[in-house]
Amino acid sequence: MADFEVKLRDGTTELIEAADAYRPDGQLTSFFAFGDGRSTIDSWSVRVASIRTTEIVAVRRRAGRGEERAA
Repeated sequence: MADFEVKLRDGTTELIEAADAYRPDGQLTSFFAFGDGRSTIDSWSVRVASIRTTEIVAVRRRAGRGEERAA
């Protein structure tokens, strides 16, 4: 699993932990953890967080627990 840093229009940064992927979800951008043995967002995925898409300036993926960090 990875972490995502989400920079918002007001200059703040939200840290979304333990998510595998994100995608637009209507007016929101939602972050998901995959189901066991899965590698895509599907019905077994768990929504970890959602943020209003119009508030997002940038999304940056960071290595999470159990992943190597880039040097």
